[in-house]
Amino acid sequence: MAKRAAPEVNAGSMADIAFLLLIFFLVTTTIETDTGINRKLPPVDDNQEDVIIKQKNIFTVNINRNDDLLVEDERMKLKDLRAAAVKFLDNGGDGTCNYCNGKKDPSSSDNPDKAIISLKNDRETSYKMFVAVTNELVAAYNDLRNARAKSLYGKSFIEMQADYDNVNWVGNKTKLKEKLEKIKEEYPIKLSEVQ
Repeated sequence: MAKRAAPEVNAGSMADIAFLLLIFFLVTTTIETDTGINRKLPPVDDNQEDVIIKQKNIFTVNINRNDDLLVEDERMKLKDLRAAAVKFLDNGGDGTCNYCNGKKDPSSSDNPDKAIISLKNDRETSYKMFVAVTNELVAAYNDLRNARAKSLYGKSFIEMQADYDNVNWVGNKTKLKEKLEKIKEEYPIKLSEVQ
């Protein structure tokens, strides 16, 4: 009796199939991205001089482990935080701010340049609440900048910033940058995160 050869499986195209499957899964897989807060750190200052800050120029915001919001040691809802921050920042208590629209209360902040928002959170504060509070505080600055830009130039700060970032914008970018810097100087973002 003649010996028969065992049938073989043709594996020549297996590598091609595996490669195509690999490409398919790489293309169709979605990778989740974490949300974060965009922060630009201040430049290193070689001048080690102590700066004296008056307590009335500090707006304290605390978030505890239960995600309760305490503003100036009083409970507050998240929806009211932006208005309270705008009121504090735009006070103009010492009279040096000729563009401030606040009540000029001498017991509150002197000037937007001197006003600091101090944000403190507990280790067990949820990330969602921390981001929400930070968004509201930055939105307060943006509201003030938008109002100032509209009063000076007839456009909101956000529209002006979008024009500056637009590559196809046909206006004078140097002049626009000067206007944006002027508004940033009048309402600088001074948000301190306390450990």
